[in-house]
Amino acid sequence: MKKIYLFIILMSLYSCNTQTKSNNSNDPELKLEELGITLSTPSSPVANYVNTVLTGNLLYISGKGPLQDNGEYIKGKVGEDLTIEEGYYAARVTAINLISTLKASLGDLSKVKRIIRVTGMVNSSSDFTEHPSVVNGCSDLLVEVFGERGKHTRAAVGMNSLPSNIAVEIDMIVEVEL
Repeated sequence: MKKIYLFIILMSLYSCNTQTKSNNSNDPELKLEELGITLSTPSSPVANYVNTVLTGNLLYISGKGPLQDNGEYIKGKVGEDLTIEEGYYAARVTAINLISTLKASLGDLSKVKRIIRVTGMVNSSSDFTEHPSVVNGCSDLLVEVFGERGKHTRAAVGMNSLPSNIAVEIDMIVEVEL
């Protein structure tokens, strides 16, 4: 009899835990917390442009680079100075900066209806051809954080150079609920 009660209690706890997780799976801010990601204050534009433009229900986010918590950019050409894995990491750091900009603009990440478009530019050597593998660092994190709403169209292209020799620059278009 005790085993049956114990089984029922354990199943109830499991059921509650599963329901809580499924309810939280739609909350991008909780997902960031689960991933151990802390958003930063977005960097200011370095020229005559703005970080975001909202028109209708579309939010356009200017290109961001892999600015790390220590204030340093990940720099270098992928395929020459950096490996694909290091480029992937740079794109992931850039995704965190894009999400930080998104949060600063919207105030609440649950207002994201869908990530529409990501354009990833990879600073790469002339013979490098694995640009999609690098930009996956951004795409993978967006899907981790936003789930189905994070799946997007994308371009992943190589560049001869990027500003200040940063490894990647990525911009984004997001559909939002106002």
